[in-house]
Amino acid sequence: MNDKYVSPLSERYASKEMQEVFSPDKKFRTWRKLWIALAETEQELGLPITDEQIAELKANADNINYEDAKRREKEVRHDVMSHVYAYGLQCPNAKGIIHLGATSCYVGDNTDVILMRDALDIIRRKLLNVISELAKFADANKDLPTLAFTHYQPAQPTTVGKRAALWINEFMMDLEDLDYVRGSLKLLGSKGTTGSQASFLELFNGDHDKCDKLDPMIAEKMGFAACVPVSGQTYSRKVDTRVLNILAGIAASATKFSNDIRLLQHMKEIEEPFEKSQIGSSAMAYKRNPMRSERIASLSRYVIADALNPAITSSVQWFERTLDDSANKRLSVPEGFLATDGILDLVANVVDGLVVYPKVIRKHMLAELPFMATENIMMDAVKAGGDRQELHERIRTLSMQAGRTVKEEGKDNNLLELIAADPTFRLSLEDLEKSMDPSKYVGRAPQQVENYLRDVVGPVLEANKDVLGWKAEINV
Repeated sequence: MNDKYVSPLSERYASKEMQEVFSPDKKFRTWRKLWIALAETEQELGLPITDEQIAELKANADNINYEDAKRREKEVRHDVMSHVYAYGLQCPNAKGIIHLGATSCYVGDNTDVILMRDALDIIRRKLLNVISELAKFADANKDLPTLAFTHYQPAQPTTVGKRAALWINEFMMDLEDLDYVRGSLKLLGSKGTTGSQASFLELFNGDHDKCDKLDPMIAEKMGFAACVPVSGQTYSRKVDTRVLNILAGIAASATKFSNDIRLLQHMKEIEEPFEKSQIGSSAMAYKRNPMRSERIASLSRYVIADALNPAITSSVQWFERTLDDSANKRLSVPEGFLATDGILDLVANVVDGLVVYPKVIRKHMLAELPFMATENIMMDAVKAGGDRQELHERIRTLSMQAGRTVKEEGKDNNLLELIAADPTFRLSLEDLEKSMDPSKYVGRAPQQVENYLRDVVGPVLEANKDVLGWKAEINV
């Protein structure tokens, strides 16, 4: 096992649950379910297929004889026909009706849609749990003032909870996109070699009505509302593009979140969980590196780039079918899901263990707050009888002086002392310090968090409460 490449997505990052979706067992058992659905439907539409043949197919739906299929594929170089052959060995009475009228894409493409649907359901559940945990964090910290940043420069204060609401909002957008695309997924159905259903028209002796019933009946048996209305041999590869764009959107949201955590951890304001025995650096034993957030960013970059694959593949499909999609799809779609699954596990783990340091946050706030408070100070000075234009110029001059003190001399911000010493303002240092309550400068941030959680996030979580409560497990 150690002498050949093994994907880190399966070894380190993706959950067992997601790996099972894209496992050989899931794939080939789905193929057999599709063959059973086709046989049952053809029987119901009048073809001479017996109950005994269908019973034989069902009896062998799960016990896949992989070695027989592998040996056959070496001979014929065709994976679908190899599995038709292997299934036929187990079902000698039914082998003549397996895959009747179908082309390879009947099992290949329909299975791909089914697997993407099931994988999206896992992603959706994990995404909802991330949103739920972030909502708890936002609510708990909705009133905690913190410096906001524009251009990564200190700006008008916000609250820790409001910043978390921004993270939630992006994940909520991803959830909306996921639900839309998930709800639009349709099976390929049974369209034949160029999408014309010519083989089925022949099987049903020219009966168009039976051909019209074929796809809806198969869709119902496989748990779908419908099949695509028109196609070539394959479903449009734009379907894969739409699905992986959902994953790329989640990856972008996760990167935004993880980058903010990395920056906040640098400032020692908020940290991702750091376990008792965890090593931050092989050389610098004191370090607490944001390794999980960095891993989120790393995997997310892969997913965002991976989303280009189906877009390019979709754009170069010739006429009714080419095969230059196959190898790419085998890699890009499963790996996009496996990586996104790992990303959400990491995000959930980080959110669940976030550590907030209010005293450090307050210290950083107070170091910058005199600059933020200048407008309020100016208004108080006007009330005390000052001239607004003169005060504006004086406060601008003193702010620059205080800025030089901080930057060039490395001293604390002394703007309040400078203002108190200036007779233009007619304010004492005691008066000025009364205005240094950070909560006065966060605007409606706490109320915005309350409203957002109550009116937007809460109803979604309530409607999906049956899938909440999941805890992520990460391997490294």
